[in-house]
Amino acid sequence: MQSITVRDRDAGAAGLSLTDMPYPHAAENDVIVRVHAAGFTPGELDWPGTWTDRAGRDRTPSVPGHELSGVVAELGYGTTGLSVGQRVFGLTDWTRNGTLAEYTAVEARNLAPLPADVDHAVAAALPISGLTAWQGLFDHGRLTTGQTVLIHGAAGGVGSIAVQLAREAGARVIGTGRTRDRNRVLALGAGAFLDLQTEDLADAGEVDVVFDVIGGEVLERSAALVRPGGTLVTIAMPPEVRPVDGRAVFFVVEPDRARLADLAARLREGRLKPSIGAVRPLAEAPTAFAPGKRTQGKTIIRVTEG
Repeated sequence: MQSITVRDRDAGAAGLSLTDMPYPHAAENDVIVRVHAAGFTPGELDWPGTWTDRAGRDRTPSVPGHELSGVVAELGYGTTGLSVGQRVFGLTDWTRNGTLAEYTAVEARNLAPLPADVDHAVAAALPISGLTAWQGLFDHGRLTTGQTVLIHGAAGGVGSIAVQLAREAGARVIGTGRTRDRNRVLALGAGAFLDLQTEDLADAGEVDVVFDVIGGEVLERSAALVRPGGTLVTIAMPPEVRPVDGRAVFFVVEPDRARLADLAARLREGRLKPSIGAVRPLAEAPTAFAPGKRTQGKTIIRVTEG
């Protein structure tokens, strides 16, 4: 099968190439998915799991990408809940070969059924962004109706989903970003927008939850905005500055089949729209990873037509 592989940790995106790889093995409770569309995170070439397996052993050449939408091609021993030919989407393991390939092996519990009327490219944009947004807002941030949430990077893949989910939950949403993001963030349902290039972050006032995807100075300055009993949530880095009378949480997204199914239902009903930028063929995936090649919205790789 054809796949995008990387062998050299120091080469970065320049080390990615389209190669032939063996068809994957379906372990117990796995499925083999014929990948129709895949998503990736540009920074994953820096993740330890890209280069080693769960035991810390080198596993290069590695196939990057951790989001997929496709069709079940094969069931591993003991796999239940899914069937051959079924449309699925989901999130793959961080320490196994990923989704920028024609076929990939995935634990069945990490996948959810995909409705027939949802395009694969749209579904592939949802797993990491959707699950991260939900878990950050509600599982870790404990956001409830009537509260105020400040969402950094509100025009990005995770942030745009978080704005929509928080708004639907009845929260007041303040989104942050660059000047060019204002109209988009407000159109998604944010009640206010704060331009991090021209405005003072302190103008946001006190909030119940800060959801950060940026890190650095923005994360540090956000701690002072959390009112007593509130929560600072980040996926960027463990926070060094914590709210005076609140919680600080750093987390990594986890697979959740039930939540994926819920997100797919919201997608079908028009209540949720992922931010998709370019859709490119598998052969162009190395270029899509390259610095300076970012598009507004998430880049999706179309692996298989149909």
